[in-house]
Amino acid sequence: MQNADGETIDTISDVVLRKVRADIISGVLKPGSKIKLEQAKERYSISVSSMREILCRLAAENLVRAEGQKGFEVSPTSRRELRELADLRIVLETHAMQTSLPAGDLEWEGRIVEAYHKLSAAERILLSGDVSRTIEWVRYDWEFHRSIVSACGSITLMANLSSVFDRFLRYHLLARSFRGEAVALDHKQLFDAALAKDVGAARKIISQHVLNGMQSIEHLF
Repeated sequence: MQNADGETIDTISDVVLRKVRADIISGVLKPGSKIKLEQAKERYSISVSSMREILCRLAAENLVRAEGQKGFEVSPTSRRELRELADLRIVLETHAMQTSLPAGDLEWEGRIVEAYHKLSAAERILLSGDVSRTIEWVRYDWEFHRSIVSACGSITLMANLSSVFDRFLRYHLLARSFRGEAVALDHKQLFDAALAKDVGAARKIISQHVLNGMQSIEHLF
């Protein structure tokens, strides 16, 4: 929805959609748990019909499963899905990099520098032993990765990558996984490769980054 100036205005449904989505990704709503419409209506302060529409939209992203007349449940996790998401993320992110890095301009570089500054600051806090900022780190992690591919020129590609990134991230949040210095080093190397517009190096770094992340937690699912 837009106002008279053409600015986008979030509807109540948009806000609730983001909240439910965040609760699923962060593990507040557990994998396999039932989502009862009446209870969800009270929890998120929205009508049953709007809640049903939101859950149908999340089902299209495979974050929720519709069970016919039985209602909805949070999608369960599996090692197979984790591996599929890792493969898909690598395909989408490396493809986006291949277009984005050569096309990136000065504003694009600025977005990367700003995002990396926030991410590295959050990682220093986590490495010091303060895990209370994990959710903040999660947000900065996506902002950093998004900034690198933001010049790819494809809204559809960015939307699909965002969805896959969140579903992959869900596994890490459920596993309470932060791989410490190794992750911080990956991000520094990716930062340097992106600003150097070294597509080959960036694609290699992100591929190994995603695989290492998957391998570190797959035994838990």
